[in-house]
Amino acid sequence: METTALRRRAYAAGTAVVAVGALALAGLTGVASARQAGDTTPAADRLSPGLIDAMGRDLGLDAGEARARIRDESRAAAVSAALEKSLGADFAGARLSGGTAVLTVSTTDRADVARITAAGARAEVVGHGLDRLEAAQDALDAVALENAPEDVPSWYVDIGANRLVVNTARAGAADAFLSAAGVPRDLVRIDRSAEQPRAYADLRGGDAYYMNGSGRCSIGFPVRRGTQNGFVTAGHCGTPGVTTSGFDQRAQGSFQGSTFPGRDYAWVATNTNWTPRALVNGYGNGDVTVTGSTQAVVGSSVCRSGSTTGWHCGTIQQHGSSVTYPEGTITGVTRTSVCAEPGDSGGSFISGSQAQGVTSGGSGNCSQGGTTYYQPVNPALAAYGLTLVTSGTPTDPPTDPTDPPTEPGGTWAAGTTYAAGAVVTYGGARYRCLQGHQAQAGWQPPNVPALWQRI
Repeated sequence: METTALRRRAYAAGTAVVAVGALALAGLTGVASARQAGDTTPAADRLSPGLIDAMGRDLGLDAGEARARIRDESRAAAVSAALEKSLGADFAGARLSGGTAVLTVSTTDRADVARITAAGARAEVVGHGLDRLEAAQDALDAVALENAPEDVPSWYVDIGANRLVVNTARAGAADAFLSAAGVPRDLVRIDRSAEQPRAYADLRGGDAYYMNGSGRCSIGFPVRRGTQNGFVTAGHCGTPGVTTSGFDQRAQGSFQGSTFPGRDYAWVATNTNWTPRALVNGYGNGDVTVTGSTQAVVGSSVCRSGSTTGWHCGTIQQHGSSVTYPEGTITGVTRTSVCAEPGDSGGSFISGSQAQGVTSGGSGNCSQGGTTYYQPVNPALAAYGLTLVTSGTPTDPPTDPTDPPTEPGGTWAAGTTYAAGAVVTYGGARYRCLQGHQAQAGWQPPNVPALWQRI
């Protein structure tokens, strides 16, 4: 049986997408695409002024530095993905640090150092592989999903520390949690924390979209399921059957599926009055075009669009985090230094032009700062058989994306990033890549003519 750690790694190796913070014409956004080599970032003149301004305000970067950082982070994501695949069980994570976005890749085997440095990254030899740390986190998750721990708001694998970090209001609570899960103490670092995370739904009204005419959240990515348009959003925003109306209170659609707690994703089917667009709302600063969904490396800059607070930026701190809200424990979310407030739930997280996830919850606010978690979108797509919308959206994957391919394979592989022009074999035929993307299960070359041309 597939473990949670393996599923988490599969999602990380695949695409991860983000959301839109408002609705105009459904404001719907995003689809997976990345490059195997080179720059996945759009031309400088196509980066949203709002994105650049927000990075300047929140990260202290001028326009040139922001564009350079986005470019460097995009390249680092491609290098990291390739090394994760080639290092296998030795891989212990990757992270960016410093204003020049230095990529560090950790390994448990000193023999890998030459390979890492040859790829242009800094090598670090550590004691624990990422698989072992994630397995320990899975054990904590299993206990928490049965009975959410008191005074333990969050836990996650810290790549730089090479430890599973458990945040707690009191040391005894963390020790009891570790003991219940059977997690070895040498894998763990316990940190004291006053964090009190919560989901960011708002029952006070506003714009974006409304649930049953009252509570408010921010729209996520546009999706299609066959010919049905819709969007993904946070699961805590609604349950199946709940109706939605748009920012102008026009009838919009209804929730078709929702998961919360455990995960925090949902999807809404919309009526024909709402047209999906490959944009993230820039809140008066120019909309942001989403060109793909390559997962950014820990330490990368990331910006959020939401209907309460607009644009705010920060950095990715940890992928695959677990957090306990009053409603229960959520696993597999990404922890960031970005602020958010009630009503921002479901809104966009984007790094450069690459979609990352939908706002889940956190602590703090945008006056004093805080911590926010986002739900990567790939698990939602897999759960509901959805296809994200961008220019050149491929045809729908199978309803169950874990179904094996119907034809014998070749050099094509799910989870690999392909550049435009790359050539693969599949089912005895050769195919040329038409647009850069990161392959998903179900997107075999014969199935997606928007991405592959038979040659």
